[in-house]
Amino acid sequence: MFSHVMVGVNDLEVSRKFYDAVLGTLGVPPGAANKNRYFYRSPTGTFAISTPINGEPACHGNGSTIGFLAASPEQADAFHATGVAHGGTSCEEPPGYREGPTGRLYLAYVRDPDGNKLCVLHRPPKPAAAQ
Repeated sequence: MFSHVMVGVNDLEVSRKFYDAVLGTLGVPPGAANKNRYFYRSPTGTFAISTPINGEPACHGNGSTIGFLAASPEQADAFHATGVAHGGTSCEEPPGYREGPTGRLYLAYVRDPDGNKLCVLHRPPKPAAAQ
């Protein structure tokens, strides 16, 4: 459905360092520069950061969340801890399992240096049906 997600940032180099670090915990290579943007590419999609082309300050969307997939709870914890260590702030509940209508999920939330809310999600395999 999506080809890419891009968020606006105010300090491109501060945000590049943040996203190089947190996305690196998920195995995504450092961002590739393109004028006032960095692109992070993976086999499943592209994430990008950019200073606003209209020259106005970047701001986060209230109610918006960008979700990244983690292979394990440990990888999600590393994403969260790395985000906080690189200028982000923890938000929502602490990282951990949550039960919901779609089943059990391991979630961790962090805001980037510009306030964009990120979620890293691990969906554990469903138990095999009893035979």
